[in-house]
Amino acid sequence: MAIRIDGVDWDAGNWPKCGKHGVARAEIEHVLASIEFRIPDPFPGEPRFRTAGRTADGRHVFLVFTYRDLGDRLLVRPVSARYMHQKEVEAYERAKEALAVPPERRGR
Repeated sequence: MAIRIDGVDWDAGNWPKCGKHGVARAEIEHVLASIEFRIPDPFPGEPRFRTAGRTADGRHVFLVFTYRDLGDRLLVRPVSARYMHQKEVEAYERAKEALAVPPERRGR
């Protein structure tokens, strides 16, 4: 997924909500910089997305984020972040493995 992001939109509104689960800014930014997938988040009011990924240290993080288009710059704005539970990690890893199998070999 190639979207050119010019930075991360942090402020006093979103950082406390993201940080309350112990995920560091650097970890969130690492996951955002290496997004492999995104799915819509069913939040009314603004388009939001969900993703999951690994930090540089290998911890699994679940993120909700949105984009801020400032005209000449596109920022990604984290809305919430938390470490994934073991069942989520297992499902994430199974899905990644399944996607790594070539389409002609899936379902065998």
